[in-house]
Amino acid sequence: MDGRGVPLSIIVTGANEHDVTQIEAVLESIVVKRKAPPLRRNNHLCADAGYRGKKAMTVILTHGYIAHVVDRSKEAEEQRRDPEKKARRWVVEVCHSWFNRFRKLLVRYEKLERSFLALNHLAAAIIAYRKVPLCVNIIYG
Repeated sequence: MDGRGVPLSIIVTGANEHDVTQIEAVLESIVVKRKAPPLRRNNHLCADAGYRGKKAMTVILTHGYIAHVVDRSKEAEEQRRDPEKKARRWVVEVCHSWFNRFRKLLVRYEKLERSFLALNHLAAAIIAYRKVPLCVNIIYG
């Protein structure tokens, strides 16, 4: 996801596979290729404490990201110290919430992986389209 919660890549796996094992596939399948950021702004990747392992950190660093891996208790402690500081994890949580609003995706009824992946891509396209600022109302012109 980018900084506004728009999904950049989707990987479908079985429920018995952990997210950390798929981090390389997720980072390689990012659809939107960005140009290199200026020197003062780098590529940042926020993740939860499950990504603290050596293998996950090497994958993150080899793809050119600066890892921000903080567990919830430390993030809550930092929030108490500095209430003005904005949490980084809300972006992932809000994107998951947007996907859960597509009720067809909430419970997986599709037998084929390609059908489920296509529905996820459709939902991601709708989410991205809703984030595009428009100067004209589509319904009323």
